[in-house]
Amino acid sequence: MSEDTNGIKAAGAGAATGTVGSVAAVSTAGTVTGLGATGITSGLSAIGAIAGGGMATGLVITAAAPLAAGAIGYGLYRWFKD
Repeated sequence: MSEDTNGIKAAGAGAATGTVGSVAAVSTAGTVTGLGATGITSGLSAIGAIAGGGMATGLVITAAAPLAAGAIGYGLYRWFKD
């Protein structure tokens, strides 16, 4: 396999891990657990409250987590490759 393909796989694995972590955090962080409407709303609000915001801030944080994890996965791949 080429280097680019392995790097893409590493970034994808990191992004998938970040996505699973974000969904798990949202479903357990709020006052109502689960992935129903109230669970998601309270989870996003709880995550946003950590940064001093509300539900919209929580949405930004949880949306950015998979991107950051993908970048970390790719960075680790490049670091160990060299």
